[in-house]
Amino acid sequence: MRIKVLGAAAGGGFPQWNCGCPNCRDVRSGTLAAKPLTQECVAVSADAGRWVLLNASPEIRAQIESFPELHPRGPRDSPIAGIVLTNGDLDHCLGLLSLRESHPLVVYTTERVRRGFTEGNVLYRTLERFPGQVTWRALEPGQETDLDGLSVKGVPAPGKPPIHLEGRGAPDPGDNIGLVISDRRSGKRLAYFSAAAAITPEMKAAFDSADCVFFDGTFWTSDELIALGLGDKRAEQMAHLPVGGQDGSLRALAGARAAKRIYIHINNTNPLLRPRSPERREAEAAGWEIAYDGMEVNL
Repeated sequence: MRIKVLGAAAGGGFPQWNCGCPNCRDVRSGTLAAKPLTQECVAVSADAGRWVLLNASPEIRAQIESFPELHPRGPRDSPIAGIVLTNGDLDHCLGLLSLRESHPLVVYTTERVRRGFTEGNVLYRTLERFPGQVTWRALEPGQETDLDGLSVKGVPAPGKPPIHLEGRGAPDPGDNIGLVISDRRSGKRLAYFSAAAAITPEMKAAFDSADCVFFDGTFWTSDELIALGLGDKRAEQMAHLPVGGQDGSLRALAGARAAKRIYIHINNTNPLLRPRSPERREAEAAGWEIAYDGMEVNL
């Protein structure tokens, strides 16, 4: 199984266009030895010929161009066999609208996410230019599907509806899922949970059975935005379990058996983005890597 990180940042990217936090300020000035990051999107393949995208970020066109194996091999072609959406957040699905140039797409997600993206969305009409332009295939929590040599299973992950749909219905298990992706030939397994408000026993079991884990690295502390004067919500209120602290994911996943463990969906405010920060050293000492655009993992 080949895994290519096309984008590693949380919504807004790094630096974020309207943010003057220390991380964004320092990376713009060149005083922080870190590279800018685009919003989260990962490509996975069993054979390096056909690829599955995990989420579709707003920067998807540039992300595809950055990776030659996703380039067309004919006048109208794409090696992208399917796109899996883990939730309906805009940084995960807005890129679909950029893939409107009369090419058939196959999208796997929950019915809840499909409805949130298509119903009442006049912009979705740009993906209805011809019959079958987008084929939606259900991937509900607990459901498993075959996708070009890969087995993809949806696992319920504590979350919430996207901001633009909050208050329009009760929370639902289909609002947010993680993925367990297995290579049918090699048996290698990836557990992918880029957004999670907590860790459930089912998620822990997925981590223990995986060769590689990608997990929500959005915030280091619960009050990260509050402390910086950038917001009034805690990480958990935005459905993200912080990395650090007594109740954070770093401690909760200390016993995870996966040989490779990677934090992804990193917010622009997170000290993990600073290569020499104490927080970065703590995570790396515990065996975690921090995702970056262009990162490759071979299982």
